[in-house]
Amino acid sequence: MFFTQTVGLMLAPLLVDLSYEFDISVAAAGQLAAATFAAWALSVISVGPISDSIGRRPVAIAGMGLLGISVLASSFAPNFETLFALRIVTGLCGGMIPPNSMAAVADVLPPAERAKAFGLLMAVASLSGVVGVPLVAIMTSGGGWQVPFIVIGSSLLLCSVLHWLWYPKIQKSGPQDFSFIGRYRHMASISVFRSALAANFLQRMAFYATFSYLAAYLISEHGLEVGETALPLAIVGIGVVIGSTMAGKVAGMKRRASMVAICSLIGGLTALLTFSVDITAWGTVGVALVGITFISIGWPTFLAMSTEISGNSQATAVGMLGASNQLGGVGGAAFGGAVLALGGFSTVGFFCLIAAILSAAVLQVCMNGSKPVDQRSPGVSRQ
Repeated sequence: MFFTQTVGLMLAPLLVDLSYEFDISVAAAGQLAAATFAAWALSVISVGPISDSIGRRPVAIAGMGLLGISVLASSFAPNFETLFALRIVTGLCGGMIPPNSMAAVADVLPPAERAKAFGLLMAVASLSGVVGVPLVAIMTSGGGWQVPFIVIGSSLLLCSVLHWLWYPKIQKSGPQDFSFIGRYRHMASISVFRSALAANFLQRMAFYATFSYLAAYLISEHGLEVGETALPLAIVGIGVVIGSTMAGKVAGMKRRASMVAICSLIGGLTALLTFSVDITAWGTVGVALVGITFISIGWPTFLAMSTEISGNSQATAVGMLGASNQLGGVGGAAFGGAVLALGGFSTVGFFCLIAAILSAAVLQVCMNGSKPVDQRSPGVSRQ
């Protein structure tokens, strides 16, 4: 999960260097992230029924191996078009990992313990923002943009080998027959789940727009070099860890939808301040840290809620929610780049605020009655 998350976020400190390398604008380079998230969304929504039907282990091994190959190959891309195509492959492979991994955790834990487990799992994965992304910036500064792809791709291939040796042979959570459309139909029929998809999509647009263009903002508006963005990105990444950890408690609250709505509003407002207020570089980093912390609480909370109501289709539910996550990444990167090109960085902040407000509205109107499922609730599969 750590390396997979790093692959998804690693482009943030590379945008300026990639724009120089391939003679394109920063906004155009940002579309690499949009392509990655779009392919990721397609993969993450497709892999759930496969994992639920054939088991977690084969999906884990194949996903990590193919992901490592695609990332390593990206370091040899001779032009922007080739790198764009490879990032699509990377997204397709990377999307196999998160729903499969989180469903494996849900297989062995009762509902009452999943919120905390997901929070901790996402906190560890989010260390990619604290450790992985800053290391990408340092490696780029020292050896060029190809170095991070070589290092991370090789690490993923090593993880694939370790998966083959160590990944537990967890019993299939679903029936032996391959049920694809039926699992989607079941989850789509649950109104609370549909609302969670919409609210999560909007929140992740605000998150990815903030994180994707923060480094470029610090470089363009505050004069930082690429390597100098490593520490600021690490500090802001701590917010993802803190927010994911806090989600373990928020998911257990009776009024959790209202709490997540409040956190969404705080995250959107601070995103606006991040890109609009004329303060020092470190002041900007501090404001961004607050925003990323609060906007990161929703994702693990939605994961816990989804596994509570998904029965034997846990990977399918996580995959569908993950698809809304990655589509949020597409919207954050693509629309964020579009408004950046049209009106500058301040419009990115307004975009994030609007997305956060809409998410809070969905939570208040459609999910305010959602409460944690009791540990012994019928209809929840225990492995």
